[in-house]
Amino acid sequence: MFEKLIKKTARVKSGLKIVIVGCGKVGGTLVEQLSKEGHDIVLVDRSAERLHALTDIYDVMGVVGNGASFSTLSEAGIEDADMIIAVTDSDELNLLTCTVARREGNCTAIARVRNPEYSQEIGYLQERLGLAMIINPDKEAANEIARVLSLPAALGVNTFAHGLAEMVRVKIPEGNVLCNKSLAGLGRDIRNILICAVERGNDVCIPTGNFVLQEGDIITFLASTKEATVFLEDIGIQTNRIRHAILIGGGRSAYYLAKQLMEVGVHVKIIEKDKARSEELSILLPNAIVLNADGTETAVLKEAGMEQVDAFIPLTGIDEENILLTLHAKEVSKAKVITKINRINFHGVINRLELGSVIYPKYIVAEAIIAYVRALTASKDSSNVETLYHLFDYRTEAIEFHIKGESDLTNKPLKDLKLKDNVLIGCINRDGHIIIPGGNDCIKPNDSVIIVTTHTGFDDIREILK
Repeated sequence: MFEKLIKKTARVKSGLKIVIVGCGKVGGTLVEQLSKEGHDIVLVDRSAERLHALTDIYDVMGVVGNGASFSTLSEAGIEDADMIIAVTDSDELNLLTCTVARREGNCTAIARVRNPEYSQEIGYLQERLGLAMIINPDKEAANEIARVLSLPAALGVNTFAHGLAEMVRVKIPEGNVLCNKSLAGLGRDIRNILICAVERGNDVCIPTGNFVLQEGDIITFLASTKEATVFLEDIGIQTNRIRHAILIGGGRSAYYLAKQLMEVGVHVKIIEKDKARSEELSILLPNAIVLNADGTETAVLKEAGMEQVDAFIPLTGIDEENILLTLHAKEVSKAKVITKINRINFHGVINRLELGSVIYPKYIVAEAIIAYVRALTASKDSSNVETLYHLFDYRTEAIEFHIKGESDLTNKPLKDLKLKDNVLIGCINRDGHIIIPGGNDCIKPNDSVIIVTTHTGFDDIREILK
């Protein structure tokens, strides 16, 4: 017998009906964001307790049961659902759930799959099972860490335009040439980047030309991949290449990350306390140094060369351990540190701890799925959401739109467009050429356009207009 935990609310006209199977970290994040955007959500999980924890907070319906069971999915309304998202802890259950849903309904299907063995068969599985997306949080987290390590001076690096453009987050150090400079004054000297957001203390703004930068500000700028490095060097921020990295913990994220780093010539050392896993990693990653030891012990870290290493990334499954290891690394070394946070939600406290770059796998996965949902929701004749990033604890969004045809925005000088407040057109990708636009530039059909805004929920670029 299946239990409905909360009444179903009236559906928002423009929203999708979405069934989410799995109420873990990713499932909870998706419920929070997708319900805010006006979608009709039905949750499925074996645990009534976990369902209650979410349905008591959000105005969604819950069904207790096995997500791969037809009767459970029928109870959740799969026959008239627009989308199913399977994000349980089991890859096989997620794939089976999507397969059943696709056979019994006419819905788009997204599955979370984490096993490295399946990662080699993503294309095959998508095609044969008819899935719109297969997403791997461990691999996506490793990709993001690798991007940051490619530009170690940065706190964060997000990519757009298929890697041709980067959004880089960096802290202005004491005595830097940017201190006490207005953006208008800076623009006369540096024309190939755009500072699109500034974080000062607890405040975030999309700055105008009169905004004056200060020491300690965290700026986010857009540039082509090449110009991002040039800009950092021009303002005196070193971008030294990472040559040696230590990873603490030998889980799936460590495997994916080590593999990527070694492909670009980085020497990788992994410290893993489980003997069987250490032996397995030694076989999977023959060019890495794998130490079977407890990476939380200071003597082990010192012996591993932590004080001289270029990058230090704790990837244990315990957030508190990762945080303490990062704080220790910052005390005893000059290494680039990256902290992976899986569970803790106290962002304000975490930001004050100076943890370097912080990676949240659940948000990375949620953003990729939300971008797909917005693309599915949007008008197909105007624009399509390609990429989505949430910045500054979800207070700001950076969205990449692909412009499909003529609209109120195309072929008009940007200076003549009447944009909503707190909307910035950051850059344009035109046939692989990255343009940091001025007032006389125009958006044209087939461009990709990146906008930065404190508004949320845009799924069509025409929404940036007043």
